[in-house]
Amino acid sequence: MKPIEFIAMIGSSAQATAKRTGVFASITIAQAALESGWGESGLAKVGKNLFGIKADRRWRGETLILQTKEFIRGQWVVVPAKWRKYASWQESIDDHAAFLKQNPRYKACFACTTAQAFAKTLAQAGYATDPAYADKVIGLIKQHNLLSLDGGAA
Repeated sequence: MKPIEFIAMIGSSAQATAKRTGVFASITIAQAALESGWGESGLAKVGKNLFGIKADRRWRGETLILQTKEFIRGQWVVVPAKWRKYASWQESIDDHAAFLKQNPRYKACFACTTAQAFAKTLAQAGYATDPAYADKVIGLIKQHNLLSLDGGAA
């Protein structure tokens, strides 16, 4: 899927979720694009999981097992992982926001007044193992003018 199509497809959902939760729409869209390859990853297609959220012992929904690349002890390795599975991309977007809001380690993100600061704080809190994660999210936000979807808040 082309980036413009992906953004059009999830943009209004990301904006609605932002109003309810405080997760910038630009963050939601950039993370979804990065994590799902613009909706083309197997996890997005099979599990409607746009954010690469794994299923831990607290998850009560459906799951699936797929391989993933993790940055462990200074190198990339491929490992199997158990992922959350959703019925729709909207459900994935809503759960992503709930996941961030409910997890104490991401609390500092919600004090951020810009999407860029949110991305950096998210990465510092350990959201992803990729050491360049925040830069990638911010790069997508800038490249695709996603701040325009934040309603002037970013």
